[in-house]
Amino acid sequence: MIRFNNDYNKGALDCVLEALNETNASSFAGYGEDEQCEKAIRIIRELVGNENAEVKFFPGATQANFVVISAALNNIQSVISADTGHINCHEAASIENTGHKVLSLKNTDGKITAEQIRSLSKAYYESGEAEYLTEPKMVYLSFPTEQGTLYSLSELTEISAVCREYGMYLFVDGARMGYGLGSEKNDVALKDFSKLCDVFYLGGTKCGALFGEAVVITNDGLKRRFKAYMKQNGAVLAKGWLLGLQFSAMLESGEYFSKTKRADELAMKIKRAFKEKNIPEWVESFTNQQFFLLTAEQMKKLSMNFTFETSEKIGERTVCRFCTSWATTDNEAEKLISEIKKL
Repeated sequence: MIRFNNDYNKGALDCVLEALNETNASSFAGYGEDEQCEKAIRIIRELVGNENAEVKFFPGATQANFVVISAALNNIQSVISADTGHINCHEAASIENTGHKVLSLKNTDGKITAEQIRSLSKAYYESGEAEYLTEPKMVYLSFPTEQGTLYSLSELTEISAVCREYGMYLFVDGARMGYGLGSEKNDVALKDFSKLCDVFYLGGTKCGALFGEAVVITNDGLKRRFKAYMKQNGAVLAKGWLLGLQFSAMLESGEYFSKTKRADELAMKIKRAFKEKNIPEWVESFTNQQFFLLTAEQMKKLSMNFTFETSEKIGERTVCRFCTSWATTDNEAEKLISEIKKL
């Protein structure tokens, strides 16, 4: 059975395992206060073009999301998200559990617009800031989105401008950042995120690491005591060097970018195979997540050899997600394509 159900179903890039093996007998300081994390921070600061950026390493993406949001907001403030945003649908109300409301906006192919954000924010900030309303203080986006779609540089720039207009933070969830950057349709660079966002992160768990996410904070107001929020919420790893080591290995070798780009390329081959069979897309994605509408018979045939995710039914068809990863091989993709051609 070949898995196309997610992008974290295999261990880690060889460069990560080699680095871990080479340093296994070494001794390091704990809690991220070590030379491996320092090295990774230097590399990330150079990549994002901001030597003053604060970089913190988290074990997982849900922890990164709720700690960033809870650290940034006070008790009467809320966060704006697409209704399909990960914090709104897949994290067991972790944001609400920290005492902050998620203000969801209707998505279009997984995205929300600057105009939607302005309309919601204007209703609060230009109406006397009614005391019975929560204050929208942060905008949460995913890059790529849950539907595998991308925000363009112009879209991000417009959203960032609205955030600046109303004094709100812009936070970009980059759990799949590598796949977004590697897409043939992408026009956003890491340095753009550094300029337009207050905080964002480079995902490791889904992009070749055993686990871990690298949160980049560019807003000086969010840096103070940030690690205390991490510690309070159980997000500081005692063996913190394991996180820094993984990111320095992936980024220094370039495999963080090359392997995720390769996953996108394989996804495009799979995309073409479905389209050649006139199987309809649910959403047009140019990253590693592909969504197609399959009949029950088509699902049955493909599920004999492949694992993939299914969600809502649309008429007589079901939305099916096929997800490539940094570890997907040419042979695995070709086997899927061969079976698609037989449908």
